[in-house]
Amino acid sequence: MNKTTENQHIPDKLKMRQSFERAATHYDAAAILQQEISKRLLERLDYIKLQPARVLDVGAGTGISLTGLRQQYPVAQIYALDIARAMLLEARKKQGWLQRMRRPIQFITADAEKLPLADASVDLLFSNLTLQWCLDLEQTFGEFRRVLKPGGLLMFTTFGPDTLKELRSCWSQVDGYTHVNNFIDMHVVGDALVRRRFAEPVMDMELVTMTYSDVPSIMRDLKTIGAHNVTRGRARSLTGKGKMQQLVASYEQFRNNGVLPVSYEVVYGHAWISEDVSRSSIPVSFEQLK
Repeated sequence: MNKTTENQHIPDKLKMRQSFERAATHYDAAAILQQEISKRLLERLDYIKLQPARVLDVGAGTGISLTGLRQQYPVAQIYALDIARAMLLEARKKQGWLQRMRRPIQFITADAEKLPLADASVDLLFSNLTLQWCLDLEQTFGEFRRVLKPGGLLMFTTFGPDTLKELRSCWSQVDGYTHVNNFIDMHVVGDALVRRRFAEPVMDMELVTMTYSDVPSIMRDLKTIGAHNVTRGRARSLTGKGKMQQLVASYEQFRNNGVLPVSYEVVYGHAWISEDVSRSSIPVSFEQLK
């Protein structure tokens, strides 16, 4: 694959942010999978001995993980960061009771690839289904490592390449544009952690299948959560009726027991910052949501 072809699969970050801004008010109604994966990732914290003073939720969205993080770490200072301000506004609305606690959650509008936090200022960095939207995985992990303290923990999920494989296959039979966002292999993610000098990285994955009655329902849910196609190689005009009919006809090959499957390859990972890393901790500096 040449560089030009590779670029077709890279997310357009401006379009991505705009997509999530538009999706914010309706996101939770369709984000069933995101909520379930958040729950599973939070459950993994039960087996890790860590009492963080500061927790950063990167890609917090509408706050799906915030209640669980607060329950897990009742005295920690929690920061919720997302690139889409509208998402954080929804999160703040939902977290009213949390905001009355001794340590209210702080909301930060920022990019995961350029965190506005000081070096060695966070004990736990939690990120649920955000890495797949980052343009440069190594840059992102570099930022994660920079803000984590020695002894700090990174916990995350992302999507692997078998995600939306049925939809990708069907679109490839319709035209030559990219219609499905690109997802990185679990081993590539693990290698990036090693190169960024994270310690004891652990990676695993599971396949999750959701089912729908028809293709329009699939497309509608993807749009509702802001996860429809935002790659640079997407078609710049509206998809015509003829192409949609071709897509629907092609997807029928996957129908089983009266429903259409939508596959998600869910990748889980965690890694540590070595205790012997020599860095000084200074106060957090960030742009809070007003």
